[in-house]
Amino acid sequence: MPKGNVSIDMTPMVDMAFLLVTFFILTTQFRPDEPVQVSTPSSTSVSNPPEHGKVIITIAPDSRLFFDLDNQNFRKSLIQKMGESYNITFTTDEQNAFATGSSIGIPMGGMKTYLDMSPEERKKVEQPGIPVDTSQNLSNELGVWLVNARIAGNNPVILIKGDSKSNYPAVKNVFKTLADRKVSKFGLITADEAAPVEPIK
Repeated sequence: MPKGNVSIDMTPMVDMAFLLVTFFILTTQFRPDEPVQVSTPSSTSVSNPPEHGKVIITIAPDSRLFFDLDNQNFRKSLIQKMGESYNITFTTDEQNAFATGSSIGIPMGGMKTYLDMSPEERKKVEQPGIPVDTSQNLSNELGVWLVNARIAGNNPVILIKGDSKSNYPAVKNVFKTLADRKVSKFGLITADEAAPVEPIK
């Protein structure tokens, strides 16, 4: 029997590809840019943090502190609890602005004003960092953020993302705050580094 050329109609496959691309474009949610860039120290550790359910405490090169909880529903509950702790009532729009934002480094005294700004205005704000002084009986708001985040986020994993140039007192204050709030288990976010190679004998 003579054999003819086999032809495959790729039109349905192309349609399916465009449908998938359209679906991912419409459903993907991009988080806003982080307010500070951090260069983490390197490590050979291969432990991976969970994709969801985590708190990240960022220590900037100039020792400012930023706080982040990674779930929008958890973040909305978190800002409500922070408002209760400081007797501040946040509107629905302010709660949504916080829930969809990135890491926060604003003291609670200026939080309401910050959340009332437009997204473009918030990007221009130089955030001073969350107060964490533990040596002079000053306001340690980081501890309040931690307590409320553990409740709002259903006991999330706590990670510290410090810049390699951060000074030691800033890191020490974070560790002391964790210890004071009975947080004994936390992780450090580092950059990848190749494991040392043993010399050939």
